Amino acid sequence: MKQKITGKHLLAMALFSGLLTFPASLNLINRADWLVSDLLNQRQMTTGDQIVVIGIDQESLETLGPYSQWSRDIFAQAIEALNQSDECRPAVIAIDILFAGETQKEPDLHLTEAAGKYGNVITACAMEFQDTFIQGEGDSFHWERFHASSFDEPYEALKNATRQGHINAMMDSDGILRRHLLYARLPDGREIPSLSLAAARMYQEYYGLSEQKLPRLNQNGFWYLPFTALPGDFGGTFSVADLLSDDFSPEYFAGKIVLIGPYAPGLQDSYRTAIDHAAPMYGVEYQANAIHALLRGDYKTKIEDGPQLCALFLLFFLSLLFLWKRPVKSATFFWAFTCIGWLLICRLAYQKGFILRVLWIPAGITILYAATLAVNYIQAARERQQVTNTFKRYVAPEIVGEILKEGTDALELGGKLTHIAVLFVDIRGFTPMSEMLTPNQVVEILNRYLTLISRCILENGGTLDKFVGDAAMAFWGAPLPQDDYVMNAARAAMDMVNGSRTLSRELMEQYGRTVSFGIGIHAGEAVVGNIGSPQRMDYTAIGDTVNTAARLEANAPKGTIYISRAVADALDGRIRTTSLGSTIKLKGKQDGFEILTLDELL
Repeated sequence: MKQKITGKHLLAMALFSGLLTFPASLNLINRADWLVSDLLNQRQMTTGDQIVVIGIDQESLETLGPYSQWSRDIFAQAIEALNQSDECRPAVIAIDILFAGETQKEPDLHLTEAAGKYGNVITACAMEFQDTFIQGEGDSFHWERFHASSFDEPYEALKNATRQGHINAMMDSDGILRRHLLYARLPDGREIPSLSLAAARMYQEYYGLSEQKLPRLNQNGFWYLPFTALPGDFGGTFSVADLLSDDFSPEYFAGKIVLIGPYAPGLQDSYRTAIDHAAPMYGVEYQANAIHALLRGDYKTKIEDGPQLCALFLLFFLSLLFLWKRPVKSATFFWAFTCIGWLLICRLAYQKGFILRVLWIPAGITILYAATLAVNYIQAARERQQVTNTFKRYVAPEIVGEILKEGTDALELGGKLTHIAVLFVDIRGFTPMSEMLTPNQVVEILNRYLTLISRCILENGGTLDKFVGDAAMAFWGAPLPQDDYVMNAARAAMDMVNGSRTLSRELMEQYGRTVSFGIGIHAGEAVVGNIGSPQRMDYTAIGDTVNTAARLEANAPKGTIYISRAVADALDGRIRTTSLGSTIKLKGKQDGFEILTLDELL
């Protein structure tokens, strides 16, 4: 019984869609969404050899001693080794190490001279940020996020001799590094570029290239970094100790970007990044990834949440409309198609430079799919119970099972025109007998005859319509079509006649009284369905075919089955009959309506 979608249904669907959308608006699944987005979008790519990492690695520490004891002379010598001649000079030497404050005069002077002599050195600076109230004009205060509470930069002479870039790396709340702070703003209004941006610009200047368009930043100055190298892809080949060895050849570094920085676990400069949550990436590799993205101009723009939330609500609402009363197979296909399709859309959008919320739709559709399956199951169970309760009074249990297999939508219980065979049966001689027996005896005899009638009808696949006193009505061909419904009605009638003989002998021995049946059968079109009022409704058949069968039964003598010519023609060659012609007049029938007795089934 297909239910139409009403205004209440639409309102419920809208409310449920809103409930599914609401958690996304609160960013309750941000961490899971970031994780899935990283797995889907971040991909290792070929990075070329324009960026080279020289690590302060385990070999350097073993060769030159603990890092805490290193003199700044080591870095001065490394810079000089890389700049031995104009032919081998790197385009950029970016040192991912803080040289804050003066230490020893001679090493500091040596580093300043070496870094300033060649004009290709970038040194690091760093800030500490905090969320705090900042005093404005007068006594006013305002809340400021990412306020630079402290700033460490190279000692004055080195600062004047080199360019600077900040080396801050700020992770998301799940501890994963995904974004890059392009500029850091100081309280005095200065904007300090990142070490990566400073290196990319110096490289472009070296080759006379125009500056790349910068990525779109969020309100705090961050942009989403598309990593292209896994941990170890940029580093692990060269060591600071190599620069100071006698057999060092600087030609390989000519015209390249050289990054020098910590590359050993003990130096505590590693992060878990979006491209690999498991293996830590050293800070100098993170800078290399950012430089590579800036030089390629490979930027990703995050689509604002507002439009995505609106689209999410609309998709949920339309999905509910589609999944309403949907079979499990098609609902499962829709769920899988939607989830996989959305992941493909997100991947394609990322390749085109746009970042979508990857998990919102699959998570919501999965919840919606499970909920609709549960609701549809409950509704189907209720409908099955309704059908069972409706038809178990009329038809055999196996017929009810077939109805449920066909599906409740096929029943059209409001009424439909169907070709059926109708049987009426009445007990002859019951009224005079009831006057001679006690009420309990009358009820017992009646129940035994009605039990016989019911069994004969149900065993032959009939629908027991109703009992009216000592009479009964049944039909064949509905609620489900039957291949041989007229013969089934004839068999039921013969079974009733034969069964009544046995029962009559038993009653004669017990009560000294006996009765028998008069039966009428007609076949033709009738309206079949649930007919009545909303308070009381019965599954029945109405029409001339029913009236004719009732009048055939009313005229049939005891122990006799009257059938119409329509029944006889339908069973031609399979039954033996005796024609009574038109000698018996049926009410409402014109002259010439032929009546036959059913004598035998062949």
